[in-house]
Amino acid sequence: MDAIAIASSALTTHRKWLDAISDNLSNINTVTPTSGAAFQARYVKVTEGAGITGVNVTGVEYGDAEGKLTYDPENPIADKDGYVRMPDIDLASQMGYLVMAQRGYEANAAIVDRAKSTYEAALQIGKG
Repeated sequence: MDAIAIASSALTTHRKWLDAISDNLSNINTVTPTSGAAFQARYVKVTEGAGITGVNVTGVEYGDAEGKLTYDPENPIADKDGYVRMPDIDLASQMGYLVMAQRGYEANAAIVDRAKSTYEAALQIGKG
């Protein structure tokens, strides 16, 4: 059952990574006043487990609260000079992370499926 447990820990990790990426992407255009902090991107911290226990999410790191100043004088929350604060999130990087997280999730789901089939086949041999 080790294969299923290890793949299960990876599935959980990839799901949390996908959650962080979707949060980052959904807030990529979030605007705040220059007096406040920008939305901070989330990055999942992962460590390998002891022995053969898979991986563990140990926390979340946050991006820069400074973000980037953007000139948008029409925005109702713009400062007197016409600037607002936006998150410093790179769309291309987030899309790359999204593809990697999706593929990792799919690969680990396939491992669980194959391990399950292998264990079922072993049980059938034992019945024979």
